Amino acid sequence: MIAVLSPAKTLDFDTKYKHALHSQPEQAEKASALIKKLKTLSAKKVAALMDLSADLAHLNVERYKLWMTDATEENSKPAILAFKGDVYVGMEADAFTQKDLAFAQEHLLILSGLYGYLRPMDLIQPYRLEMGTSLAIGRKKNLYQYWGNTVSDYLSAQLAKQAEKTLINLASEEYFKVINKKVFDHKIIQVEFKDMKNGKYQMIGFFAKKARGRMASFIVQHKLEKADDLRAFNHDGYAFNNTLSSDATWVFTRDQPAPLL
Repeated sequence: MIAVLSPAKTLDFDTKYKHALHSQPEQAEKASALIKKLKTLSAKKVAALMDLSADLAHLNVERYKLWMTDATEENSKPAILAFKGDVYVGMEADAFTQKDLAFAQEHLLILSGLYGYLRPMDLIQPYRLEMGTSLAIGRKKNLYQYWGNTVSDYLSAQLAKQAEKTLINLASEEYFKVINKKVFDHKIIQVEFKDMKNGKYQMIGFFAKKARGRMASFIVQHKLEKADDLRAFNHDGYAFNNTLSSDATWVFTRDQPAPLL
């Protein structure tokens, strides 16, 4: 069983990490080609392409200039510790032990516009490139075309090594679209988190993202290798809802009113 996650826009490269375990992104050369293209763009074009403010566009132009194909402990940080968006706040990977991180390395995968896919301890450098960005590379009109079957093939190969060949989708629709279901023939379970609001269950972005991180942590800290074990997830008041779930979509609901945003 492998669970996939989206990356985060918020990054933390200031906090030092204590774990020695780290790895190199497997698609560094393809990432380098994307960076080469991004380096040709002005801050104005980056802002328009990614719908960024002028300040964020300039920040990322500088990041592209500093980005290097060779990731080191000096210029990089493991992905699971560098990302700090809602999913990763919920995951609390800073509290993972060495054994937890080693398990995560085999059972979690982060989808990435720049790197294609990242194992949790792959060293990354600061960047901004969402999967849905319409960045043309050669004859490829966007990042979905650029990555092609790269992510699907990798996941298929990794799942073939596992006892249970099930993919748990904890990623957003934007990122999960990079997986080509025409060539990916393993079982996929879509996980959804919904809160009771105005008399019905609804997905609320902030809470759903945090819950995805909680579930990723649940998988890692309990060393889960079977999808059925996920039904026991009950963090933050969420519980498996058999009525709303199907074989392909598992819904976890929270009955009490969600806290104010």
